[in-house]
Amino acid sequence: MSGNPKDIQESGHEISEDSGSRVAESGERQGVCAFLLTGVSILLIIVTFPFSFLFCIKVVQEYERAVIFRLGRLLRGGAKGPGIFFIIPCIDTYCKVDLRTVSFDVPPQEILSKDSVTVAVDAVVYYRISNATISVTNVEDYGRSTRLLAATTLRNVLGTKNLSDILSERESISHVMQTSLDEGTDPWGVKVERVEMKDVRLPVQLQRAMAAEAEASREARAKLIAAEGEQKASRALREASEVIADSPAALQLRYLQTLNSIAAEKNSTIVFPIPLELFKGFSKGMKQ
Repeated sequence: MSGNPKDIQESGHEISEDSGSRVAESGERQGVCAFLLTGVSILLIIVTFPFSFLFCIKVVQEYERAVIFRLGRLLRGGAKGPGIFFIIPCIDTYCKVDLRTVSFDVPPQEILSKDSVTVAVDAVVYYRISNATISVTNVEDYGRSTRLLAATTLRNVLGTKNLSDILSERESISHVMQTSLDEGTDPWGVKVERVEMKDVRLPVQLQRAMAAEAEASREARAKLIAAEGEQKASRALREASEVIADSPAALQLRYLQTLNSIAAEKNSTIVFPIPLELFKGFSKGMKQ
């Protein structure tokens, strides 16, 4: 089936003009109906005054804002509050939004790390409402949506990290999660202030393997330190022996110092080493 392109274009223009005229007519009808209903409601408020005044006055706290809808449409001027504001009971509805910071726990997530290790990680998220109007009009339940997004973000971010990075780089991972969550919740009027990882649970077998590895590394470092100490002590003894060899009186002084330290401990038995030089005279006499 073929047709002239000009005819098709003209028919398209006619359809768009018809739809535009219908929308304009429906908008005019709704405007007239809204005007009439508003007038009738105000008349009822005046007739039933002062009793109707109790239903027209509403109060929101310092940390709250009220988003008002009139006949299903968002009222101009944005959210109301804090303090007193007025509504028309018959045609106005409002929704209170809390602006205080809210915290929630992200349930433990079973995550497979980049190096194929399964860990269970949970976190805590702090957020607040930055735009009350958008939080009501753009998302059905901003709290539930933020919780679900936080759980999926935790899995996605930690899935690209090794186990060692997860254990040692918690602050950087929390910052990355906060930035990602803040970008995702900005169209909902939600500001994510902080994200903190609470706990990282490892399998029992992996914990034992890591403990054995850490113990082996500590023992290796201890042996290395002990060997270095023995090496330094041997060098010091060699230098001391050279000094004593040059000065025989130094050996006697060392001997007296050793006796002094032994006597200070109040020992009942003291061993006196006898120098071999004393037996040289006896050995010479026996040979003669």
